[in-house]
Amino acid sequence: MRDIHQIYIDGAFVTPHGAERFDLFNPSTEDVIGSVRLGDVEDARAAISAAKRAFPMWSQTTKAQRIAVLRRFHDAVAARFDDQVAAIVEEYGAPVGRVEWMARMAATAFLEAAETLEAYDFDQTIGRAEVRMTPLGVVAAITPWNSNASFICGKMATAIAAGCTVVIKPSEMSAIQTQVISEALHAAGAPAGLFNIVTGRGDVVGAEFASHPDVAKVTFTGSTAVGKSILRAAAETMKRVTLELGGKGPQIILDDADLEAAIPIVVASGFMNSGQACVAGTRILVPETRMDEVLARLKTEVEAVRAGDPSDPAVSVGPMVSRKQWDRVQSYIRLGQDEGATLLVGGEGRPDDRRRGWFVRPTVLSGATNAMRTAREEIFGPVLTVIGYRTEDEAIAIANDTSYGLQSYVLSSDTDRARRVASRLEAGRVVINGAPHEPLAPFGGFKQSGVGRERGVFGLEAHLEPKAVLV
Repeated sequence: MRDIHQIYIDGAFVTPHGAERFDLFNPSTEDVIGSVRLGDVEDARAAISAAKRAFPMWSQTTKAQRIAVLRRFHDAVAARFDDQVAAIVEEYGAPVGRVEWMARMAATAFLEAAETLEAYDFDQTIGRAEVRMTPLGVVAAITPWNSNASFICGKMATAIAAGCTVVIKPSEMSAIQTQVISEALHAAGAPAGLFNIVTGRGDVVGAEFASHPDVAKVTFTGSTAVGKSILRAAAETMKRVTLELGGKGPQIILDDADLEAAIPIVVASGFMNSGQACVAGTRILVPETRMDEVLARLKTEVEAVRAGDPSDPAVSVGPMVSRKQWDRVQSYIRLGQDEGATLLVGGEGRPDDRRRGWFVRPTVLSGATNAMRTAREEIFGPVLTVIGYRTEDEAIAIANDTSYGLQSYVLSSDTDRARRVASRLEAGRVVINGAPHEPLAPFGGFKQSGVGRERGVFGLEAHLEPKAVLV
């Protein structure tokens, strides 16, 4: 049993003032595997104070000094790759192939921030004014359980590259991952207070970060509902905010798509991270003229998807993170059929070979309309909803008929046509034919998928304010 009983403040591991314990589970077995002691409001304030003390010095560092620290952080996190993989599999249950990508992304986030910083010019001349991009101050980063380590590193890397100091509230459900990352970052050596990590509840530590007057900016990844509460709290002190929230991504299969190539991409994009991904493409838009062929191929492809032990390389769908999340996904599978959709493959309950663990059958609901709740609400599990369309214009209208706008997908044999469709989609990112991730491109959403952008130059400038000096 793991006993995680310290947080990280002002360059040291310390016992939190908070005394509440939170149980940690292995979602593959449903067993309790340990507990974490949670920080409270007093711990959050101590972390903010440490970051505030460190800010004047850090904000005046040179690019070269910041790059050197970012590279040390990369090396230290990369050295704990195996420990990260083991922690993510144990407490989150992501399939090992996905886990390895997550662990690499945690380390490379520091190199990507260094690359962005190296090429960035903080000084410009605009008219007769000298314009200097200046760091905001203390940044509060609040990270989710579906990729906790990589979000800690990504948000932290951008903030310190900009010259800010950081307080971090990671998910309490991911305390083992947080411990590995905290130890790695501590070993790298950095000024005390540059980063501070307080594991605690969102409505306690997160709420204090979002309302405290000494925090200049909040960057949050998570649900739209929580994002709205952070935005309201931040408004009282005019904090800058970056919110990367929910999604209900459409995958438009155009009528010229090569289905042999397209359907595996559709399934992989829909079931990524076991469906527990805000960028998952869970609405499958299919031309009615090709519906029968698409459904037949989808059924075959999804039946071949293995849900089970995340340490098995052949498995691509692991368990849901918690019993609460498993129940939520089950309720949506029932709801979709109650609404009139047809169960094409999958369904309620665990896969046949699983007696324990929060495993879900990879599921496809066909014959749906975009008015159904299963087509409009974020399920956050391996459940795809198939919707038919008659014309390209109708497909675009259905894709945009949502309160979300994070990531969309287009599949076509004609790349120029796919680009034209992409230009009309209301989404922060559009992926054509399964194109690979670009970490330096801006990431964020339209509408209720968020505010602002992360990554690359756009993410860096979200931590800076322009100061005009007229001489």
